[in-house]
Order: sequence, then structure tokens, then C-alpha cells
Amino acid sequence: MTDRPAAIDIIHVRKRFSGRVEALRDVALSVPAGEIFGLLGPNGAGKSTLLKILLTIIRPTSCKGVMLGQPIGHKKTLQKVGYLPEHVQFPEYLTGRQVIRYSAGLSGICSKFCKKREEELLGLVGMNEWANRKMRTYSKGMKQRIGLAQALVNDPELVFLDEPTDGVDPQGRKEMRGVLKSLRDQGKTIFVNSHLLGELEMVCDNVAILNQGQVVKQGSMKELTACDSAYTIEFVGELTSELKASLASKSQIKLGEQSLRVERECAADIQVIIDQLRAKQVVIEQITREKQSLEDIFLETVQGTKTGGYRK
Repeated sequence: MTDRPAAIDIIHVRKRFSGRVEALRDVALSVPAGEIFGLLGPNGAGKSTLLKILLTIIRPTSCKGVMLGQPIGHKKTLQKVGYLPEHVQFPEYLTGRQVIRYSAGLSGICSKFCKKREEELLGLVGMNEWANRKMRTYSKGMKQRIGLAQALVNDPELVFLDEPTDGVDPQGRKEMRGVLKSLRDQGKTIFVNSHLLGELEMVCDNVAILNQGQVVKQGSMKELTACDSAYTIEFVGELTSELKASLASKSQIKLGEQSLRVERECAADIQVIIDQLRAKQVVIEQITREKQSLEDIFLETVQGTKTGGYRK
């Protein structure tokens, strides 16, 4: 994963609801400090349940580990945490500015600091011009921006964001990514739950895939997307009928006129294939390595299961 210390390090996290429904089954997770961490999974995988256990909103059946160096549930540590829930609802009669002030009051922030902080946050999320308008006049994306601002009002070390770009237009998503990267540059740890694979791929340093209550894969984006890559080999010259037959016998190899594509399932044999071509005096012009996308990793990992509300 990384040499950085862990902002969150948990093991044996289980949650069994009434009716013997197991939402989480022996989850172990490590979130590096000062990075953007993405938790991905289909609807019903247990993402929000895990997040709420870390925030002590839900009591776990079992949970061992630390958050910001303290046991999960340590009250003073929770004061260093920010949170934007999924489908968050604020009173419609409040203005965006008042929502931030309200959250500051709940966090015990003094009014003098709050006034300065609210201006900074409104600028950060691009809501200065709309700050004094009521929430009922806001679009979903604007409400999400105010939601992010209130999650940052206490200048947290660790921020939990549950579907932060849900309902936000493409330009807004781009701006949101910029905000998250800026927070990371300030040394904050960002924990993001999302269905939007493309969004996570562009912004996250590390990801974990949760499926049916279990972490089935986790690691850095570089590690996950680099493994088992597909290859395209462009060559000059004719292949012998014997070599063509050998390559065509493998369904993961697609032959073209002057190229062949080696799918991921056969990528481990890439050097053998290159040696076969060179042994037959085939001139290789170029070898292109195609990284796995986060979408590829996700679909392969949860193959054969219902993926609920998965969206690109």
C-alpha cells in the first residue's frame, strides 16, 4: 500500500442486524494518512454501514482498530473528523451560510473563528454568490457543495464523504476533485464512498472494493491498475502457419494482419509470446501495455454477483 502511517487501521469488523443479516463480515482495512482513499462496492455491499461504524453512528457486532491513533469511538478523536452523509438533508428554510454556521455551532466552534471559516469554505466550494439564498432554491449539486463545506467547518484531519458527487454536474465534479486534491495537499485524509468509478480513478491514491460485506481487494491505484495488463504487439512480416495456429489456439489472443492483442487472462505469457515471434524472425515494431481501469478491476472482482446501482 504505502509507507505512510495509517489514519484508519481496523480488523475483525462485523455487523449483524436483526434477522441475522450480516452486513459486514470480518472486514480489515488500512487507510494511509494524508491520502484520498476510495471505498467502492455495489449497493448493499456494506460501504455506508462501515463508515457509520467508524463514526459510532452504528454499533458494530465487533470491531478492533484505531482511527487517528486512538481506539474507534474515542470522543476527542471524533472532533477531528468531518462527515458528509449520503442523501444529506438540511432545513430548507436556512441559507447555505446558515447551514455552515449551524454545523460550526454543533462542533463547538467559537463565533469569531466561524465567521472567518465560513467565508473560506464558501470560496473553496464556489458558493459565495449563493451563500445567502435558502437551501430550497439550490440544485442537488449546490446542496452537495454546502454539504462538503459544513463537513470541513471544524478543519478536520480526516473527512468522510459518502457519495460526494452524487447529483453534481460534470463541471461541478471537476471542481470537487480539485477541492479534494487541495485538502490532500494540506495533509488531510479523505475517505470517499462512491459508485462513480471514473471519479475515484481520477482522484484516489488507494482504493478498496467491498462486496457482500467483505473487502475483496485493496491497494494503491498504481498497484491495482498495473497488474495483469493487456498488451498489443505490432509486428512486420508474415507469421508461419504453425505459429498462427499456436497463437490462435488461445482464445485470449486476437490476431490481426500486422498485430496481435494479448488479453489480461494471458498476460503472464507475454514474454513467451514475444520469444515465439522472434524465434520465427518476426520483427516487433511496438509493444503497447494497456493498464486495467478501475471499472475493469471492479467488474472482475464482483463477477457473478449483482452489482446494484453501479454507475460509470
